[in-house]
Amino acid sequence: MPSSCKDIRAALAQCLAESECVLSGNKPSDCIRLPLSDTLPIRCQQLKKGYGDCKRGMIDMRKRFRGNKPVQMGTEPE
Repeated sequence: MPSSCKDIRAALAQCLAESECVLSGNKPSDCIRLPLSDTLPIRCQQLKKGYGDCKRGMIDMRKRFRGNKPVQMGTEPE
């Protein structure tokens, strides 16, 4: 279902679990807040923004009938 944010949420959780912030002993919920969010890899920061946009789109009246765009998670350019 395109309006679901579960795929991007799972990708964000996986990215956070592999990040240096979590591996150094911090909780994932602490790592996504300032000032620790600046230490996250760019991919995790992009997933965090995408997840926020997805959740916001679920309650946006302009997108209620059409739904969110499907999330495309591919390889990032290097």
